[in-house]
Amino acid sequence: MEEIYAKFVSQKISKTRWRPVPPGSLQTAETFATGSWDNEENYVSLWSIGDLGNVDSDGGFEGEHQLLCDIKHHGDVMDLQFFDQERIVAASSTGCVTVFLHHPNNQTLSVSQQWPTAHYHTGPGSPSRSSAPCTGVVCDNPEIVTVGEDGRINLFRADHKEAVRTIVWEVHFHPSNPDHLFTCSEDGSLWHWDASTDVPEKSSLFNQGGRSSTFLSHSISNQANVHQSLISSWLSTDPAKDRIEITSLLPSRTLSVNSLDVLGPCLVCGTDAEAIYVTRQLFS
Repeated sequence: MEEIYAKFVSQKISKTRWRPVPPGSLQTAETFATGSWDNEENYVSLWSIGDLGNVDSDGGFEGEHQLLCDIKHHGDVMDLQFFDQERIVAASSTGCVTVFLHHPNNQTLSVSQQWPTAHYHTGPGSPSRSSAPCTGVVCDNPEIVTVGEDGRINLFRADHKEAVRTIVWEVHFHPSNPDHLFTCSEDGSLWHWDASTDVPEKSSLFNQGGRSSTFLSHSISNQANVHQSLISSWLSTDPAKDRIEITSLLPSRTLSVNSLDVLGPCLVCGTDAEAIYVTRQLFS
């Protein structure tokens, strides 16, 4: 059995990522990055798997993993991804997204690019702009995509100071029927996500144009008389509940749908097309 090396670092580690090896290379992974969370001071750190200068009799590396360099990170590290061989992208609980650059000559990390307010909350009940955690990041050089608790998906480029595109403006659960979720987006979409166990056929909510629906199902099993528990359908592992109908509520794509609200059978939304849409028959 292979040996497992442990090193106590006096930090809670939230994310670990191997640095990718160059395309076509036969070498094995030698360097990895970590991010910490729930500490007085959090860090993004770069590590080597032992002393790369020493090789044991079997050709493997000797010793435990060694810290190459680290840098303070404001907030918890929610996600961590290598952008390329030298750059690491970190997502923060403060809503900030940072690109760190590794300098191998002197083994240091520095901030290469940063978007301090990539994710934020706005609207009633919050300050004019309060931070929202950035919960995930994915990289495909030169693009970086982030998601956050504000319901936004941001597309960044490493050489741009602002987001190239922002998508999912608002997300609302129905206040009395949380099996129903409503989202609006910059791309002009207004969607109804129906995760209830019984999905009846419904007419177009605005009685204009055609109705566009999509069913998402991870299982084709059909169980009758499913026990109606208090657990949300969004969290349930019951295959009979694992079915979502997604309905486009607007008759046709428009400019950005900036805001929506839902109460009982009523829904209202406002758009950049200088139009307000209202329905009082949401579930008819």
